[in-house]
Amino acid sequence: MNWQTIKIGCLAAVILVAGAIKARAEGEFSRYFRDETLRVDFYHVGNAREEFYTLDQVHATKPWAGGLNHLVDPFNNGRYYLKVFDARSGVLIYSRGFDSYFGEYRTTGPASQGIRRTYHESMVIPFPKSKIKLVIEVRDRQNALQELYSQELDPATENILRRSRNPGVKVFSPAHLRNPHQAVDIAVLAEGYTASEEGKFRKDLDRLRKTLFSQEPYRSCSNQFNVSGVFLASAESGCDEPGYGIYKRTTLGAAFDAFGLERYLLVEDNRVLQDLADHVPHEVLVILVNHQRYGGGGIYNCYCTVTADNPRFEYVFPHELGHCFGGLADEYYTSTVAYQDFYPAGLEPTEPNITAQTSASGVKWRHLLEPGIQAPTPWDKEEYDRLDVAYQKKRQAHNARIAQLKRSGNFQEALQVEAEAERFSQEHHAKMAEFLRKGQNAGKVGVFEGAGYMTQGLFRPMTSCLMFSRGELCVVCQDAIRRMVAHYTE
Repeated sequence: MNWQTIKIGCLAAVILVAGAIKARAEGEFSRYFRDETLRVDFYHVGNAREEFYTLDQVHATKPWAGGLNHLVDPFNNGRYYLKVFDARSGVLIYSRGFDSYFGEYRTTGPASQGIRRTYHESMVIPFPKSKIKLVIEVRDRQNALQELYSQELDPATENILRRSRNPGVKVFSPAHLRNPHQAVDIAVLAEGYTASEEGKFRKDLDRLRKTLFSQEPYRSCSNQFNVSGVFLASAESGCDEPGYGIYKRTTLGAAFDAFGLERYLLVEDNRVLQDLADHVPHEVLVILVNHQRYGGGGIYNCYCTVTADNPRFEYVFPHELGHCFGGLADEYYTSTVAYQDFYPAGLEPTEPNITAQTSASGVKWRHLLEPGIQAPTPWDKEEYDRLDVAYQKKRQAHNARIAQLKRSGNFQEALQVEAEAERFSQEHHAKMAEFLRKGQNAGKVGVFEGAGYMTQGLFRPMTSCLMFSRGELCVVCQDAIRRMVAHYTE
């Protein structure tokens, strides 16, 4: 027997084993679930010291968008975990880590002062064939998961809503639609587009797709994605800008100034959001906002937002998608944020692209480290901090001036200041990109101090990355995205 025959035989054996594993996984799915989606709505209530869930409603839609093979989440990421157990046997049959709007609120000043708030949230799972135990866990101060909520649900007796779809909603599917069980399904929801702006939404949707698949790792696995558009006309164009005293009647009620941060753009009306998203199979929600202002937001396994007409769209969209889909952390640390103690000192963050470890053997991305690299890795941090802190102060002054002008009704001068601020920002970022490109240990995977809103004590993989500044995702973040794609498609 020659080596070629042996090689073919081994390959055939591998294919048979892989096929058997896949068949067994799909058998597990059909044993516990049917090809529908169960959406369980909750109210999430509390502050920094207390929180609890209360059940709202249970909905059913068709079909199930997720894969059939990987039902238990392997990533250990997210502040919360949804776990579904077969009630009879106690077997864990589905799980998913996630973050939430409330989870971010509890790290803010008002929450630490004891002010309670209520947020609406949804947990989406495959439709169970029999009674389940649904558990929501939250991480404690040591990042260990603790049970926060538990309830049994019986699909045979539960009051499950099966509402008809809104006839005013239009769905724009990708040209080459893959089986949802074998794809990452992204639903792009129109926000702040009037009926006369439907054509603009379609053009913006096409640009979003092109932007996504022009960058790695999405370019290399573009055939593993479905990117659909969902359009429901808003009464007015744009979105709320509370800091400017501007409010619009829109489908989803998107608003800037979340947690008092002028660039943070989020949606609180979760029920409307979910009802709109239910029109297409999805694992990932993107809210495309018809506005030119710089801003966005991304919450892991929840949703991300981005404004369609800002000049920095090609940077903001994949950055926010990195949070929402990849579970990536912000790597920057000089910008103003609303959080307090977001990453407690001494604890290892769960996200794949930041670490509190200082040894090469201890970091999550040790398999990608530059051979022989020093850890922590030297870089031009002192000079970078000096330049970027000065920029942030000027940027804050611009933002305050724009807000003051708009609140007073002086929109013409506000437009001039906005244009000046945009030029200043573009010039600064181009300067800093060149600074990082030529800097010490540029282009190498190491352990660089400064990440996760912390100037000290947290570390990132490379000096430059889309999650830190501009440009592209670094190799560590790309690796995390690829593993997520495989989870949904293999």
